[in-house]
Amino acid sequence: MEKYIKNFKLIVITLLVMNTGCTDLDETLYDKISAEDTQLTAEDLTNILAPAYASFRPVYWGWNGLFDLYEESSDLIATPFRIGIGWGDLYINMHKHTWGPSLGHVEGNWSTLYQGVNNSNRAIYQLEQLEGIEESVKNAYVQEIKALRAVFYYLLYDNYRNIPVVTDFVLPDGFLPEQSSAQETFNFIETELLTAIQDLSEDNNAETYGRMNKWAAKMTLAKLYLNAEVYLGTPRYNDALTQVNDIISSGKYDLAANYSDPFKINNEGSSEEIFSIPFDQKYAGGSYYPYKTLHPASQATFDLAGSPWGGSAGVPQFIDTYDVDDQRLQDSWLGGLQYSSSGAPIIFNGIQLNYTKDMKSIDGSEYYEGYRFIKYEIGAGVLSSLSNDVPFFRYTDALMIKAECLLRAGDADGAALIVSEVRERSFKNTNPAKATISGAELMAGSSYQYGSYENGSITNLEGGNDIQYGRFLDELAWEFVGEHHRKQDLIRFGIYTTKSWFTHSPNGDFRSIFPIPLSQMETNSNLVQNPGYGG
Repeated sequence: MEKYIKNFKLIVITLLVMNTGCTDLDETLYDKISAEDTQLTAEDLTNILAPAYASFRPVYWGWNGLFDLYEESSDLIATPFRIGIGWGDLYINMHKHTWGPSLGHVEGNWSTLYQGVNNSNRAIYQLEQLEGIEESVKNAYVQEIKALRAVFYYLLYDNYRNIPVVTDFVLPDGFLPEQSSAQETFNFIETELLTAIQDLSEDNNAETYGRMNKWAAKMTLAKLYLNAEVYLGTPRYNDALTQVNDIISSGKYDLAANYSDPFKINNEGSSEEIFSIPFDQKYAGGSYYPYKTLHPASQATFDLAGSPWGGSAGVPQFIDTYDVDDQRLQDSWLGGLQYSSSGAPIIFNGIQLNYTKDMKSIDGSEYYEGYRFIKYEIGAGVLSSLSNDVPFFRYTDALMIKAECLLRAGDADGAALIVSEVRERSFKNTNPAKATISGAELMAGSSYQYGSYENGSITNLEGGNDIQYGRFLDELAWEFVGEHHRKQDLIRFGIYTTKSWFTHSPNGDFRSIFPIPLSQMETNSNLVQNPGYGG
């Protein structure tokens, strides 16, 4: 498996292309690719597929990627302006929900996601031109890439809602795509996935690692159905439940022994990973997160090859929600006095570096304030990026989707059994009895103390007792912090545009979707800006 994965990563990094817009198709095209003339091999097929898959790396960890959109705009993670260091800038807009159509996150995410669409369209076009290959084999590859394209469109839909759907690679000169309605795009994504599932592999092995198989497609469908009430006003929790039940009953995946296992450097063999984004320090770079979250002095703790930038940290109100016996606290966050890899105290400005839980404000916090996110294992000597693959969909998510669907259907006790199973590994070495949770507890409000927070105290307490299924929302946060979940979860539970946290105050329900980027509005007269963001 390891040899195959390294080869796949090498192909991905070699064939990665620069980001372009969704209608930038200025490149050489060929009418036919003859299998006989080129002596087509499995590697040639991989060369066609790889650019589409490679597009996922900048989408996730790249500048203005999914981590920033889903976590920095939420109540879990914030990047304040650091007194004496700087930083913060556009992340302050993300935290305060004051973004506009020209914000880097809005522009960047749109661009990288449509690059994924464009690369998928190219791969489909090239596959359909192949000769000398069995139609059934060709169709299986085409459906695989259509399923991958559906994931890109699902993310675009979730973040921007009113988007153009482009499926052709060869387009007429001057083509300007038009937006589809929310219902039309939902139907397109759903149909693409349901069709592809019939031809996708059911295997979970070296050959399907990092690629769309039947179970990854079902996870995408489950996510689409889970949020259907937000998207279209019609709940489809039963459909989400059907999809995850298929995944669970397949027996292809299982909970890892430890919470940290799916995030280790060598995590390719994790039993939890349903769909992964391959990264490699040498062959497939782009995962820069430890540099984004750690203070420069923490270079000595991890023997990093470069100096971190000192930014992102946990929102203090969220850190306060953890049970002290929950292993996920120390597996996800770095706090307290800091030491070098040799055990010596790290001295900065004449005192030992001490990551404190509290932060003053998003507009100005000291360099040492805030616990730092370390969920992905940081290896000694890391250069500019990590080798940890991203478990984009993992088995725990399937379990928690099932739990939520049962909870919303009135089976709180059934949901509690699943949540307790997920919690077991995080309390097994501290206080096993705390792993068990009841249905009544899941029905209760959140332990998150919402309200304006400044200089270590809440100035306008809103609390979380009024949140329906609030305790379950807490469970989602503890389990999935830093995994591109929170923005979506907050919207589904009615919190994203209604509650205050840290320096964030509600700033309009229209903020649940991002604006169409300014660059797209200026170059495509067919586009209409999303409500609340002007013309």
